[in-house]
Amino acid sequence: MRPHPTRRAAVALGAAVLLGASAGVSRAAAAGHRTTALTWYDATAETIAAAGAPTQITNSRTWAIGWLAAARAAASVPAGVERAPYQAAALAAAVHRALVTLVPSRAEHLDATYDETLGALPDGPAKRRGVVAGERQASLLLAARQDDGLDPASVNAPYPVRPAAPGVWQPTPPAYAPAAQYGNRLADPFVLTSPDRFRLGPPPALDSARYAADLAEVRAYGSVDSTARSAHQTETATFWLGSSLTLYTEPLRVALSRSGQGPSGQARLVALFHVALVDTQIATADSKYAYERWRPVTAIRTGAVDPDPDWTPLHTTPAHPDHPSGHNTYSGAAETVLSALVGPRTAPFTLTSPTAPGVTRTYTAWRQLSDENVDARVLSGIHTRSADEAGIALGKNVARYVLRHAGPLLAPSGDAVAHSR
Repeated sequence: MRPHPTRRAAVALGAAVLLGASAGVSRAAAAGHRTTALTWYDATAETIAAAGAPTQITNSRTWAIGWLAAARAAASVPAGVERAPYQAAALAAAVHRALVTLVPSRAEHLDATYDETLGALPDGPAKRRGVVAGERQASLLLAARQDDGLDPASVNAPYPVRPAAPGVWQPTPPAYAPAAQYGNRLADPFVLTSPDRFRLGPPPALDSARYAADLAEVRAYGSVDSTARSAHQTETATFWLGSSLTLYTEPLRVALSRSGQGPSGQARLVALFHVALVDTQIATADSKYAYERWRPVTAIRTGAVDPDPDWTPLHTTPAHPDHPSGHNTYSGAAETVLSALVGPRTAPFTLTSPTAPGVTRTYTAWRQLSDENVDARVLSGIHTRSADEAGIALGKNVARYVLRHAGPLLAPSGDAVAHSR
């Protein structure tokens, strides 16, 4: 079967984006500065883990701003200066400026890493001009993204719950907490022309055979006391329970370390990944709150089909609607970006999970992560399979759109910042 034309275009554009800026650079020079990107990747991850925002999309925004600024700053090199040290300095300066601005409590740690990075680069015009470019692009992007609606208060804007009715989302046990992430759909995307650009179609009708099968599957395999769910399936549910941002930090680092690119190509990989994921989370909230579909726990406890008031899911249901699964929109977007920019398969790599201590899993393809996520949310009892599969589709659609529009997004000029809204 020939590849879908949209997918071919995304792959071709990804190769051009990552390879174009590295043309003419010796392998030795590029290799000598690839560690700069890994150093600042780890610094970003540590910053978010230590003092990040309580909302995932806000932390995704921090990643996106820092690394998009780095990609813009490193995209072109002034005549007469060495490419590799210029790009390394530009990357470090951009990410440092973004992080100390957005997470000021980590400034001391970030300053120390920054001093160490610059100290390892040769003095001269390449380093000086790279620093200026990185700081400028970060400052421009920070200004452009100010008041974009992705701060924690805006993300969790109040949501007026509709009266209880079949299919309509209601707060879920045990906390019956107010709806979360409603404000995502009101935020400014980086690339999407509007949050509803890829709004999903409606979930299966309550009287459809597909919905009956979905609910029966969750009832049997997703309950806390399920006898149908195997030990391995329980492990899968628990492994993928945590924040998607946290769970995908290591896979992206694996891709980054194996990309074979210099600082410019590495910055573009991380930037496009996180820009796509910010826009995916915005689109996710748009579809969730457009349809307001109830969660399986509400349907099983109060629905018309064999209601079971005591049914309890394996894991606590998050406080927002079912359609689509946010974990799976994230997986679909991540799989698409990684497959387009570094290839669908990779040498084996291992992952651990903070929610499954002692468990290590090995993967050789990005799609394997998506497939496990689809099953995991059903096995946790918190999503229907239809919601999971719809999530994968939505994430892929948004990521492909971001990849197709990567050129204007990555343009290294003050004018280009206006594209990021």
